[in-house]
This record gives sequence, C-alpha cells and structure tokens, in this order.
Amino acid sequence: MSLDRRRINGPDESFPPVFALDGLQGTLASPRKDRSPTDIRPIFLQPGLISQANGSAYIETAKTKIACAVYGPRQSRNAAYSETGRLNVEVKFTPFSCARRRAPMRDAEDRSIAVAIHQALVSSVRLDLLPKSTIDIFITIIESDGLDGCVASGSVAASAALADAGIELLGLVTSCAAAIVGRDIWLDPTEGEARFSNGTLVLACMPALKKITSVWQTGEMQVTEALGCMDACQEKCTEIHSVVAQALLESPSLK
Repeated sequence: MSLDRRRINGPDESFPPVFALDGLQGTLASPRKDRSPTDIRPIFLQPGLISQANGSAYIETAKTKIACAVYGPRQSRNAAYSETGRLNVEVKFTPFSCARRRAPMRDAEDRSIAVAIHQALVSSVRLDLLPKSTIDIFITIIESDGLDGCVASGSVAASAALADAGIELLGLVTSCAAAIVGRDIWLDPTEGEARFSNGTLVLACMPALKKITSVWQTGEMQVTEALGCMDACQEKCTEIHSVVAQALLESPSLK
C-alpha cells in the first residue's frame, strides 16, 4: 500500500462516513412525517456573531446552516464616481457542506445563489444615501439542504446582517420557498422534496411595506400554481419577519 506523503493519512481501520439520504432515492409517495406541507422548519437566527465585521448574522433551519458577514459602507477607490452605492454579494460553499465533497473553487451554483440574493436585497437598501460607496456581503454556506433553502435562508441572514451593521433599509427582507409536489404546495422543501417536485419557487419580500422584491422560479409550474405558491410564501414571510425583528431586538450588539 503506497502512502501519500503530502497529506495526513487516516488509520488503516478507518471507515468513510455514512450520510442519511433522507428520501433522495426512490419517490416521495408518503407525506411529510415531521411537519405538515404548509409548515416551515424552525428558524434559529443570531445577529452579531462575527466581531470583525460591521454586521453579521447566523441562521440555521434544520440542515441548512449559513453565516453572513457585512463590511461597509466603504469608499470605492477603483470604481468611477456614482451617485448611488453598490451592493456586492459573494457566496461560498464549505467543502463539507454537501453529501458529496465540493471543490474549493467557485462554480455556477455559487454565482446563481449570489445573483438571487442580490436581487432580493438590492431594492431594500438605501443606496441613494451612499454615493461612491460599496457594501460587501459575504455568505458562507456551512451546510446545504437544497439551493432553494440556501437562497431563502441566505436572504434572511443577509438582511439581518445589514440591519446589524446599522445600514439604513427601507424594510427587512424575508424569504420563503415552496414546491409543487403532485398537486399540493409544500412550503420550505428539503433537497429531496425539491428534486422530486414539478417546480419550485422562492419569494422574497418586505412584509412591513407589503412589497415583493424577488421571485425565483425553477421547473414546470402552472400560473395558478405559481400564484398559490406566492400567496403561501407571503403569509410565511410575515411570520419570519417577526422572528427576525425579535432576534434583532434581543441582539447584544444592537443593545
């Protein structure tokens, strides 16, 4: 047996980890066991965990764990003068975030999630008050349970981090995902549920102003089904808004 001298090798009697598939194989013939189709997973949100950043937030919804850090606003030195500020969003997956180990380089999934979160947030930030300034948002996905959950949870964490940084916002942005499984609407789908669904939809809005900031839809979906998913997501976004507002009020950094 040849040894690799460039890395630390495990013991000879070691075994690879076994990951629970959670319905990734087979079909979704049986309904949910832990919650009803109209319920979302419990949310844990803690702002202000990264002391080096101007604002930060950590969100956890079952198997989706995301950390977000906000730096700025700071002056844009290399960019041309602009009367409005610029919002940058960067998303990275940890190598152990998925069942299959991910490469450390960025790929199409990172960029698509970053674009979706940027679209959900940019209309809520008062960039007109920050000329020639840049706000950088760095999102690290520690554990992933589907791209739809990463977009929804990442948008909530980023909005909470912006508020933790003291950046003026028109309102807090909350987001929720929905999937069409058969003929039913399942809110907050897992990776396995989204894989066997006909289509998924992620809605981001500002419940305080009753404004929708972004709609991200994939797969096949009828117009009536899309409207039903949007209505169901808007109702849950109002509940998520109260959770985010309470977490910000109880944050030690804001106190």
